[in-house]
Amino acid sequence: MDDNKRNGGIIAMTAKYSALDIANYFLYKAQQDGQELLSNLKLQKLTYYAQGMFCVLTNKHLFSDSICAWTYGPVVPDLYHKYKRYQSSGIPADKNFDTNGMDLKTRKYLDSIYNFFGQFSAIRLMEMAHSDQCYIEAGNNNEITVDAMKSCLRKYLKDGKEKK
Repeated sequence: MDDNKRNGGIIAMTAKYSALDIANYFLYKAQQDGQELLSNLKLQKLTYYAQGMFCVLTNKHLFSDSICAWTYGPVVPDLYHKYKRYQSSGIPADKNFDTNGMDLKTRKYLDSIYNFFGQFSAIRLMEMAHSDQCYIEAGNNNEITVDAMKSCLRKYLKDGKEKK
């Protein structure tokens, strides 16, 4: 049972996916849908909301990578460094990424995150994230805990309540 740890009420199991898997799905989705390619800034916010809302809905981690409060909002540092060479330009999808490596339930969940949060510009997502209490309370360069995300991001649900 070393895989299962309690973290402020969130079950921290060994996550099935990495933040890179989630990011790759969003990059693939944008390219497949013929949308404008995602910038690093927008990709970071989509990944943040994917993790946070997953915690709200399931009480589990979607991925185990940390999310930190940086000047331009929540960031997964490893993702940022992987894609920083694109600066504010769009990031092409990884040609080797296979969506079939993700279960259908996760893909549908990520589609719902993409459809809701993806409608906003990178700047608007940054503004939204800056207003999230979990980002504000973390303070610059500190981790935004999944427990903090869980309590703060439920405001994005229709009824504001956690699903059971």
